[in-house]
Amino acid sequence: MKRIEIMDTTLRDGEQTSSVSFSASEKLTIAKLLLEELKVDRIEIASARVSEGELEAVKAVTQWAGEHDYLDKVEVLTFVDKGISIDWMLESGSKVQNLLTKGSMNHLTHQLKRTPEQHFKEIKEVIDIAQSKGILTNVYLEDWSNGMRNSKDYVFEFLAFLATQPIERIMLPDTLGILTPTESYLFVKEIKTKYPNIHFDFHAHNDYDLGVSNAMEALKAGADGLHLTVNGMGERAGNAPMASTIAVINDFLPEIQVDVNEKMLYTVSKLVENFSGVMIPANKPVIGANVFTQTAGIHADGDNKKNLYFSDLLPERFGRTRKYALGKSSGKANIQKNLQELGLHLNDEDIKKVTQRIIELGDKKQVVTKEDLPYIISDVLDSYAYEEKVKVNSYVLTHSKGLRPSTTVSITIEDKTFEENAQGDGQFDAFMNALRAIYRKQKSILPELIDYAVRIPPGSHSDALCETIITWKQELKEFKTRGLDSDQTVSAIKATEKMLNIITN
Repeated sequence: MKRIEIMDTTLRDGEQTSSVSFSASEKLTIAKLLLEELKVDRIEIASARVSEGELEAVKAVTQWAGEHDYLDKVEVLTFVDKGISIDWMLESGSKVQNLLTKGSMNHLTHQLKRTPEQHFKEIKEVIDIAQSKGILTNVYLEDWSNGMRNSKDYVFEFLAFLATQPIERIMLPDTLGILTPTESYLFVKEIKTKYPNIHFDFHAHNDYDLGVSNAMEALKAGADGLHLTVNGMGERAGNAPMASTIAVINDFLPEIQVDVNEKMLYTVSKLVENFSGVMIPANKPVIGANVFTQTAGIHADGDNKKNLYFSDLLPERFGRTRKYALGKSSGKANIQKNLQELGLHLNDEDIKKVTQRIIELGDKKQVVTKEDLPYIISDVLDSYAYEEKVKVNSYVLTHSKGLRPSTTVSITIEDKTFEENAQGDGQFDAFMNALRAIYRKQKSILPELIDYAVRIPPGSHSDALCETIITWKQELKEFKTRGLDSDQTVSAIKATEKMLNIITN
């Protein structure tokens, strides 16, 4: 097996994501996690000369790295600037520079307006200054991918020059994310064949969503290292993402060894999400919220029968667990999986009833969670405890500033329909007053409401299912009814409808 280096550049290239800027404490926290927990080989943490704040952030990281024997793993992007970047590095305490140079004639001619000879001479001066100051040098060939496409002679002239210099690594960036997997393989292969003893890093961008594929092909061609970012952060469409690239290497490139700790990928990803404010898409491979969630009932059934829908991409590898979503695609197997996790057991007939209710909720686009299940079960089984003789057909609830809330309600009692309007101190109070008016005309008295409790499942949010439990008193007897809905008043009305049926049966 060939061991390759993983260099994380979230704190430098990833910070070029629009609107993202990590504070000094955030950079230090992420750097510690990357090196100590995720166990990447190197981290690139900043660009030299950016700002005073960046200098202070780098000082904090290098101080910690020096105390824990990580300083040679901490790298800074520098420039061909007659040693000004080197002075900045010395002030920051850094020991490894990633020198940005031009990897295509197009960039060299139109941006720097230099000849290759002039550029090489200035690069040598910077490398010599760095060596004299005890700074190690890696070299970036910016726009290398276009250089290989359009000015290959220049690229190989440049490589021939760099082969004579005291440098650690040459870094090959697909700066604009324009390479295909075939090109990634052929270009890296051609270079490694000519220079087998030089360490080459491959740096992929994701503009065509080919970052992972290109990284994979570069490794097949002999690349010695990869540059990745947590959550694929980076300029434009971002860089090759850490999590899915590591999973691909471990599962599809058995000849390649990486030391990244898979179990920490999700933890680090969530921390970077929080610090950056850039949300992880729910369907992002390995780290997305939904990627280990089975929704279709047939998939849950298959998992029960010899794990038919499992692959090597197991959630436990990444410190996660498989989930079974509840919604309109849910089947009996999905419900059973969630009941097992909650330690609940239902017979087949009750599972059918609960499944039907979940499908109904899913059709309304309501999100149903595992924590909602006990509430749904209670609501559904309670509904089957009596014959439905009373039905609340429709209602209008109004609440206006400066006016008393009012309700118009239509109900059917044993095939006769009644309609009434009433006001109250709140919408539900108005609803109850309308009901009382209907029942008075039928010479009936409704039970007294003596307790009213509302709750939502633990950990739920404002869009959660809401359960209302009402305690009623009729003569000397007390009883409770439950209603379930995403709207609190509607759930109370459903609980009241159950009460009407109980007293009618």
